[in-house]
Amino acid sequence: MTGWTRAQATSLLAITAASCALPGAALAQESAPQQSARASDEIVVTAQRREEASRDVPISVTSLGADQLASANVQKLSDTARVTPGLRFDSQGPAVQPTIRGVGTAITTSGGGPNVGIYVDGFFQANTYMSDFDLLNVRNIQVLKGPQGTLFGRNTTGGAIIVTTADPSTDTSGEAKVSYGRFNAVRAQAYGTFGISERVAIDVEGQYRRGDGYFTDLSNDDDEIGQYENWSIRVGMKADLTDDVSLLLRWIHAETDDPTPQLVNAYVDKTGEAGFFDKVSAAGQAIYGTSSSKGLPLVYFYAPSSTYATKPGDIRLNTPVSFRSNSDALQATLKADLGVADFTSYTQYRKDLSPYYGDLDATAIPMFNIYVGVNDETWSQEFLLSSKPGSPLQWTAGLNYFQIRDTWDIGASFGGSPYGQFGGSSTTTESYAAFLDATYAVNDRLFLTLGGRYSHDTVGDAYFVTNQTTTSYIGPNGEPVPYSGPAGVQIPVQKLKNDSFTPRAVIRFKPSEESSVYASFTRGYKAGILNVGGYSQQPVKPEKINAFELGFKYDDRVFSADLAGFYYDYKNLQVSSFQNGAAQIRNAASSEIYGIEAQLRYRVSSAFSIQGGAAWTHARYKSFPNAPYYSYCDPAVADLSNPMACIPLALGGSGPGALTQTTTDASGFKMQRAPEFTGNIGASYDLDLAGGSLKLSGNFYYTSSFFFDPEQQFRQNGYEVLALRAEWTDPSDRYTVALFGDNVTGKRYRTQVLFNTLGTGSVWNAPVTYGIELGAKFR
Repeated sequence: MTGWTRAQATSLLAITAASCALPGAALAQESAPQQSARASDEIVVTAQRREEASRDVPISVTSLGADQLASANVQKLSDTARVTPGLRFDSQGPAVQPTIRGVGTAITTSGGGPNVGIYVDGFFQANTYMSDFDLLNVRNIQVLKGPQGTLFGRNTTGGAIIVTTADPSTDTSGEAKVSYGRFNAVRAQAYGTFGISERVAIDVEGQYRRGDGYFTDLSNDDDEIGQYENWSIRVGMKADLTDDVSLLLRWIHAETDDPTPQLVNAYVDKTGEAGFFDKVSAAGQAIYGTSSSKGLPLVYFYAPSSTYATKPGDIRLNTPVSFRSNSDALQATLKADLGVADFTSYTQYRKDLSPYYGDLDATAIPMFNIYVGVNDETWSQEFLLSSKPGSPLQWTAGLNYFQIRDTWDIGASFGGSPYGQFGGSSTTTESYAAFLDATYAVNDRLFLTLGGRYSHDTVGDAYFVTNQTTTSYIGPNGEPVPYSGPAGVQIPVQKLKNDSFTPRAVIRFKPSEESSVYASFTRGYKAGILNVGGYSQQPVKPEKINAFELGFKYDDRVFSADLAGFYYDYKNLQVSSFQNGAAQIRNAASSEIYGIEAQLRYRVSSAFSIQGGAAWTHARYKSFPNAPYYSYCDPAVADLSNPMACIPLALGGSGPGALTQTTTDASGFKMQRAPEFTGNIGASYDLDLAGGSLKLSGNFYYTSSFFFDPEQQFRQNGYEVLALRAEWTDPSDRYTVALFGDNVTGKRYRTQVLFNTLGTGSVWNAPVTYGIELGAKFR
């Protein structure tokens, strides 16, 4: 399945583009509900696993159509954060981890799992290393905010992101786009669909993207160190087996070669709030010659300035630094009209390989380089039964099974030595769930919803692998277990079982046909995990979140408004820290989150429309007395069992100047990756030009400051991003030419901070980018 070459993929992409040029072709057809929704400008969502008008759904939903995605130059899933209040896409290395209203995760370990579920055409994307994919022929993206434990399950304590693409159609159609931009960025996309009989249709999609990147290696002036090349192909066949039964089969293959998430430079503590000397004694500060880390790069203290870089886009690292992925998925969607209800079956098998190399000390000193080979194999099956519209009782019921085998192979290089085994781990996670959600119309204005989901989760076949530095590991009750055996030994970890019930209750009132007011209670649940990445046999407790929300929605097809206020009681947060290449996971006792959100859309005229939104979120740790805290070691501490001590070189340490981890009381601190304010405003304007039409559009996004970590050491100041686009369509409505610009204000900000006891590294966003795009649609 993974034997495709780049040449084969390019050839298939060319064939697909050629098929788009068939005479008489038409654009991919939309379903009748979506056509009627577009005709009336009504926003239709599937947040409750069935098609409904957004104003009638008692959930905070940001619905992004194709026009809004294009206006904001959304190319990858992470770009949706620019048009979604309260949403962030952050990373821990190559692992992409969305956060909604302050609820997310920074955990990277075998079996860790996300807090925000990503679903593409009904299929859950489990591997966080594959979460930020390029978008192909997307019709709609919905961001569901707040826990979705009843309808979507264990991975949605923060919310869910639903991506919907086009089905194959027997009406021949096609579309192709190609663009060229700054840094030699080339992007090509093609889509074609056609019928091979009256009841069977096939579609083919392809995408290719490459560029030189925006990084420079100062050690050799290599400005192509960030060069990337990604491609994907998707083939689908849809057969109407009868008038009431259809089957859609898909095969998807994607490959990525993009080192960007590993191209770190040294994090500079501009304000001193990282406090890397705050826990060092006065005698230790005297040895270092300073009492503050203000203005210092937070890497090995005695590293010469010629061994690290600090400016955005500059790096000095030991190679290799890379991230590659290779993914195959087979999917089957069976839909049947049973007369009394609609039945859907989702069946998926995925195989994901995502190895990467990183330099964890963020300097050119050959201290510690790591290799992580992530190998995932996923099976999932869901049966969904939904009532027919029209009756007072509307309901959705389902059964879900999910399994992922998540195996990590870890290697390391010390002091420039060849890579050797540095451990590894594996887990097999299984989840069984049954759910029912029902809404009853008491009358034309009052609606009551009750729902619940029972989940049984297990983590088994688990182990971690010892390495040459292992002297002890953590036992099942948290006790240290001495170890003096060889490296490469698999230490088994006892099976973990969790059961959970996640209910949902809503009361909704319709003051008018155009509006709704609702109050809801929902519960979210993230299953317990095994800390195999931290050489531990002790399990980590499940997360639980109780969410209360009040909301108002209005939509008269010209003006729409969504307002919501929310309160979350969040317990046993799973929080990670990183020591010498190992991931340590612990539970923060409790947190409290509350806030308000607003989203507005207004069609000023047939030619001019505006939309925007804002979110204010107050997210704090209520109790977190033993939060991990990073510091320089204290050369004045003689007791080597003290975590602040500087371990001598002779004992395998790095001596004075090394980083270490201790603890602090983070109670009352801001939650990580949770800015207090985010907002965006976008607009589009159409006018006639040269017999065709010109659309001018743009989107402005702003976020206030936030911290990448729970102990408030690594801050990102607030920033703004402006995207602009001008697209001309010819009189035949077939061909387009567009000019686009992203981050046109040139703001530079950190997209992630990688903190561990080897060094603290920053990855920076792209500077101003711009380009031209040509498109063709055939009818």
